Amino acid sequence: MKFIVSSSLLLKNIQILGGILSTNNTLPILDYFLFDISKNLLKVTASDLETTLSADIEIESNETSSIAIPAKLLLDTLKTFPEQPLTFNVLDNNTIEISSDHGKYALAYGNGDEFPKTVSISDASNSTISSQVLFQAINTTIFASGNDDLRPVMSGVFFQFSSESSTFVATDAHKLVRYVRTDFKSNELVEFIMPKKPLNILKGILINNNYDVNIEYNESNAKFTFSNLCLTCRLIDGKYPNYEAVIPKENPNVLTIDRSLFLNSTKRVSIFSNKTTHQIRLKITGNELVVSAEDLDYSNKAEERLDCNYNGDDIEIGFNSRFLVEMLSNLTSDEVKLELSLPNRAGILTPTKSDSKSEKVTMLVMPVMLNS
Repeated sequence: MKFIVSSSLLLKNIQILGGILSTNNTLPILDYFLFDISKNLLKVTASDLETTLSADIEIESNETSSIAIPAKLLLDTLKTFPEQPLTFNVLDNNTIEISSDHGKYALAYGNGDEFPKTVSISDASNSTISSQVLFQAINTTIFASGNDDLRPVMSGVFFQFSSESSTFVATDAHKLVRYVRTDFKSNELVEFIMPKKPLNILKGILINNNYDVNIEYNESNAKFTFSNLCLTCRLIDGKYPNYEAVIPKENPNVLTIDRSLFLNSTKRVSIFSNKTTHQIRLKITGNELVVSAEDLDYSNKAEERLDCNYNGDDIEIGFNSRFLVEMLSNLTSDEVKLELSLPNRAGILTPTKSDSKSEKVTMLVMPVMLNS
């Protein structure tokens, strides 16, 4: 087997695939990239059994073959090359030789037949979504997903496509984010829960790209195809909790405030909060918001006063500062609205202006009991 490929093109693609590699693989073959050659097309695949990512790369060859090449060794080698054609040549002594402008490098390869086969998705439904919409949906929601192994359905992002809109939801029971797009719809109702790892990989790939992403899915797997890449992953099995039921509908107290002002104030004040609870106190009276925190164990405390627009009754409510900081950091509008009802009911955080008329972002944060 012999083929010639651009060093920078190969590196660019296997660096993307490197996101799949795991440090504690159960099968030694998962530490390899699978190279499938079919004439002038090379398909490189990485897998951790749950998620598989492959890239199609144009090469010069007239052969058909399949071998597994050690992933880390190949990545470390390619990073050192300037752009040049590299010749890969399989030798008789179970090694593959890479020839560059400056020298030759031989490494042992594995049997391509041992590499796990990519799951084929039978009885699949299809949807197509813009890469920018998908990136925005993942980026806005993923931070709110949980890490509790006992509640796996909350450790991913819930995808819900309908004839009216597309909804993406993540929650860990303390905070919840719902991202809705009215410009992307599906003829049939579709619901599935995507795990966090493949979503983070997709997020990294889609960030600066603009193309259509084709999604195929059935009850157990989903496949995302775009550009020269294809990602297949196992879905999280289970029923997603009824998130609509926890979003309070009546919130008569509405605070409007500059987002960065509120964010920076919360960051500063939270430094003085209790290191276990991270509790900060919001006291709203008239058009003034007082943000305060106190750590009684070390006699640390801080207080800041901010101007705001407020309609409603005077209120005092406590939140975990880390959740507020995460939410405010993941919004992009200049101003945000915080809607409240009672000190023991969830607060609703929304941007006053969205980046697109077709999107709607709702963030919910549960309060913490204040120590009087």
